[in-house]
Amino acid sequence: MSKKFYEGIEKKLEEMKVLGKYKEYQYLKSPMSNRAVIEKFNEVIILCSNNYLGFSDNREIVKAGQEALEKYGVGAASVRFICGTYDIHRKLEEKVAEFLHTEASLTYTSCWNANTAVIPVLVGDGDCIISDELNHASIIDGCRLANKKVQRFVYKHSDMSNLEQLLLDAKQFATKLVITDGVFSMEGDLAKLDEIVALCRKYDAVLLVDESHATGVMGKTGRGTIEHFGLLGQIDIITGTFGKALGGSGGGFVAAKKQVIDLCIQNSRPSLFSNSLPPVIAAMSLKAIEILDSQPELVNSLHLKTDYLRKKLNENGIFPLEGDSAIVPIIVGETSKAISMAKEIMKKNVYVTGFGYPVVPEGHARIRIQVSNALTYEDIDKCVAVIKEVYDQTK
Repeated sequence: MSKKFYEGIEKKLEEMKVLGKYKEYQYLKSPMSNRAVIEKFNEVIILCSNNYLGFSDNREIVKAGQEALEKYGVGAASVRFICGTYDIHRKLEEKVAEFLHTEASLTYTSCWNANTAVIPVLVGDGDCIISDELNHASIIDGCRLANKKVQRFVYKHSDMSNLEQLLLDAKQFATKLVITDGVFSMEGDLAKLDEIVALCRKYDAVLLVDESHATGVMGKTGRGTIEHFGLLGQIDIITGTFGKALGGSGGGFVAAKKQVIDLCIQNSRPSLFSNSLPPVIAAMSLKAIEILDSQPELVNSLHLKTDYLRKKLNENGIFPLEGDSAIVPIIVGETSKAISMAKEIMKKNVYVTGFGYPVVPEGHARIRIQVSNALTYEDIDKCVAVIKEVYDQTK
């Protein structure tokens, strides 16, 4: 083995520690909810999970998983076109399509897989991709995996003038694929979908929207940013996850017209060369959508708690980035400061995460709060008091 190679890795890790940028795992010893038991810290209030609807420990969803495990076993130990498709996959995919007002859908083991699957099959020679500069890393990787002859353009974040100029400049391309997150995970803001849709129609472009942080969160019934803007049934391709508001276990999907889904079945590499979504996750995800479909009031409850947290932060002199989602980022500046603040807050039994470079640009490090409907208003009051105390100490 190369001694020099491992010494180089050790040096990089030591540099991260010195600069305060070294990340450490926290180990959960209980289900995810408003509170959880963390090794070394005992019980903490959770402010950093994507468990937006509080479904991670929902007993109906857990039971659905247990029953599926007994019925189907662990999995088919194969990719789908060989022997990896169960009827529970079909049921889930039909439900996703119905829920999002599309013709069909296809599941993957994560939305990362979904994005890296669908983007390369949509575009080829003579086509181009136009992507928001703050899109998720999985979208960026999906764009990179497209054919080398595909032209790639990036527009300034939510800058509609820049997007229109790029569409104007892209007249010669056969397919113009515009891609945006619905909710941007680090900023918490929404894509201007109404304006983006209008531009796509004007310039005959195809639109893909990643709704990972929007499904179960945005819109009156949790159908995402697309519902929020009144655009159900009007988006070409939707990608999303079951690993956030819809239970948190994992899995992702592509929802679109039947031709797009059939093309993904035929050509997308994660479908052709990777095992199917485990049936136990498919069953739990199906139950999560059924619960959300029957209890849309859960979404309104989440909105009320998010508004309450923002109000309390403002009253205490803390002003997060504006936004309509359940993501509430507090900008603190340097990466080391964000990480050290998160550690101090954790010592007071509130679990938040500090994000810095390379997840966000240098100088824009932040404490990212994520609101869950599992939180009580008392939880929120305690969290704000702790954040205020640490925030004031680090000014």
